[in-house]
This record gives sequence, structure tokens and C-alpha cells, in this order.
Amino acid sequence: MRYEGMVYRPPSEANSLIIQATVGCPHNQCSFCNMYKGSKFKIRPVKEIKEDLEMARKYYGDWIRTVFFADGNTILMKTKDLLEIFNYTKELFPQLERITLYGSARFIVLKSLEELKQLREAGLTRLHSGMESGDDEVLKLINKGANSAEIIKAGKMVKEAGIELSEYIMIGVGGREMTNQHAINSAKVLNQINPDFIRLRTFMPFPGTLMHDMYKRGEFGLLTPHEALRETKLFIKNLEGITSWLFSDHISNYWNVYGKLPQDKEKMLKEIDYALTIDESRFRNPEEGTL
Repeated sequence: MRYEGMVYRPPSEANSLIIQATVGCPHNQCSFCNMYKGSKFKIRPVKEIKEDLEMARKYYGDWIRTVFFADGNTILMKTKDLLEIFNYTKELFPQLERITLYGSARFIVLKSLEELKQLREAGLTRLHSGMESGDDEVLKLINKGANSAEIIKAGKMVKEAGIELSEYIMIGVGGREMTNQHAINSAKVLNQINPDFIRLRTFMPFPGTLMHDMYKRGEFGLLTPHEALRETKLFIKNLEGITSWLFSDHISNYWNVYGKLPQDKEKMLKEIDYALTIDESRFRNPEEGTL
């Protein structure tokens, strides 16, 4: 397999075969993100992608069960090309159980519902989507390229097409100034989508990003560990009427909160209450990675 630049994948895809279908991110303007700053976005030719799949078959055999097609927002590829790639993947790996992609709301809504259904029929099992926030003011701050209405529309389309949806929320990305509205409005958006998975990440201002510059100039209030936990608690308290799994499966988070909604909601809130009894000095430094 051939890879260009740094290749990222969700933690839940750790055991997946990773094939780079696109390079970089077509948006690449989020003010918090430095993942693809060194890459110019491009879509790899279908012929090259199929060659990489053939390499994987020769190297691993036909036992592969899950495939993740990187990079950021591979959902942007033409539907006919994705269908060709997915069908070829199933031919090469007859035991295949799951095909997954990254796809943010801005690019999901470029597809029709019928196209998404075709992709599901061809094997697209799950979309990983970084909504980050459901608050329009925060979304504007982070330059996400979509508003809350578009995020809801995209999420509902994915669900209606029968594709699993994993939504990512970034705790603390609204700073101290917008912590409450970020938590409450993010929950409200998810209540309308009912994704299969909600995955928490805690904001860290990485060098080379606009939000790092804001933080260094004193224009952004970075949350302390307890403040981040309180925001997480407010967010979970406002999740209503959904049946999602919630995970904190990332090293950036201060506490491993997880469970199935609605039955585990009180358990998760009690876990956070316990974490709040622990002195902040015992958590990682919130400035870690910011220098």
C-alpha cells in the first residue's frame, strides 16, 4: 500500500486495513485543526486505489474484515467511484464486515439520499463525522464550514440511508466564554439526529492553528480539567430521547466516560461527579502540547 503524508484514522479503526483514497482534507480551514496542514487535497485515481487493495490482498490474504478509506472527507469522492471501490473491496475480501469513511456535514449534504443508500448497499457501513459543536457561534469560531441546521440535515440523511453514524464532539472548543451554550446546543443537535455513536474529544490548542494563536494572545479561555468535566456533565444531562452509545475513547479526555443512552446516563453523570472530587493537579496539564 502507498501512503502520502500523515495518515489519520479514528481509534475505533485501529484494526482496520487503511487505504488512502484521498490525500488531505478538502476544507482544511478549521481553526483548531493541524492534521492536514502539510497536505494539498487530492482524490487518488480509482485505478491506484484498486492497486493498493490488490497489494493488501497479496500481503494479508483475504481475511480482512474492516477497511477504512482515508483521508479527511473521502465522502466527497464521486459516488460512482466510491461504488466501484467498495464493490472491488468486497470481491477481494469476501469476509468483509465493514467499510468506513470520514465525512463532515458540509460534504455529506452534497450527496442525495439515494446516493447514500447506494453507498450503503455497496458496503458503506459507517461514517465518522466531526461536528465538533452544535452551537452556531462556536461553529463560526472554529470555521467548521457548516452550521447546526446542515449538521442535522446531514446526520438525518446518513441515518435514513441505513449507515451507522459516529459523531465527534470537542469538549472545551468554545472556551470559557461559550462553555454552556456549546454543551447545551451540541446536545440539542444530537437529540435530533440520534447517531449510533457519540465520541468525545477534549480541545487542545495545537501550534500552527489559529486557535493556538488566539490562546497565546489571551483571546481564548482554555478550560481547566474540572471545567471540562463540568461541560461534559452539562452536555450529557441535555441528551434526551436518543439511543446512542457515548464514548470518551481518546487520550485528550480527562476521564473515561462511556455508556448507552438512556439507561447509562445517570451512571455517567455519577462518574463525572466522582472525577470532580479529584484534585485538578492529578489530571494532565491542560496546556500540554500547546508550546
